[in-house]
Amino acid sequence: MDFGGRYRIAAGRMAVWAALNDPEMLKAAIPGCSHIGWTGPETLDLAITVNLGVVKPTFKGELVLSNVVPAASYTLAGKGKGGLLGLAEGAADIVLTDDGTQTLLAFAAKGGASGQIMKLGKAVIGNSAQKIIDGFFERFAAAMGAKIEPLGPA
Repeated sequence: MDFGGRYRIAAGRMAVWAALNDPEMLKAAIPGCSHIGWTGPETLDLAITVNLGVVKPTFKGELVLSNVVPAASYTLAGKGKGGLLGLAEGAADIVLTDDGTQTLLAFAAKGGASGQIMKLGKAVIGNSAQKIIDGFFERFAAAMGAKIEPLGPA
């Protein structure tokens, strides 16, 4: 499953970059996140409870940052185990650019799942994933105290 989007955030690029790397900001922005914390220079542990409609599994896993260009871009990849439901994994490329005093954030993400989760159907998972992404950016901007404008697909 592929996802993507662009947003204009009413904050400078350095402030957006700092917020993207602040576990407390991320925890506030990720729906269902009960834990997120740095375990190394480019790794974070996390636990997220995902509402898939009929079930609400908690995924525990690790996020890894790569291709890091400070204040400009990185690739974020993660894999989480949802108990008996199986695995979920995904990766996102995030790019920040200046737009006057504001920041344009573009992301392109791919995700997938295995095991019992896939039996729920791609539509349920796809809708849940898009809701998580939409909710993330709305909450992220709110946590920063900044306005956000969705600009549509990347």
